[in-house]
Amino acid sequence: MSAPSLAVGDRPVAKTCPPITRTTLALYCGASGDHNPMHVDLDFARAAGFEDVFAHGMLVMAYLGQALTDAVPPERLRAFSTRFVAITALGDEIRCEGEVVEILEGDRERLARLVLTARDQAGREKLVGEALVAV
Repeated sequence: MSAPSLAVGDRPVAKTCPPITRTTLALYCGASGDHNPMHVDLDFARAAGFEDVFAHGMLVMAYLGQALTDAVPPERLRAFSTRFVAITALGDEIRCEGEVVEILEGDRERLARLVLTARDQAGREKLVGEALVAV
């Protein structure tokens, strides 16, 4: 769906990402430079009180951002913000979704406000956010 045709109630963002694996986390460490051992070192994670390592919050945010820009041309994106809600475990399959909840009339352009979510396969929220898109 192209951004100019967005209307309240539309759900242009819909993407399911592959399950999070140890390889996913190691590759993200290398790509991002975030080598926090909580995400790749099982012994470190257990010493901190967790059963296993877990995904970087910014990895899940990247998935949501990619789902957004798959649905809306990046040049139409005016704002993108998120809030971390819960830890994303190994094996979680993240489903990214976004719904248009409001059309705003600005001085220079019309904007659609989208509410965004990233949930695991059981429907548990991992990340919530919103975006403003020129329409």
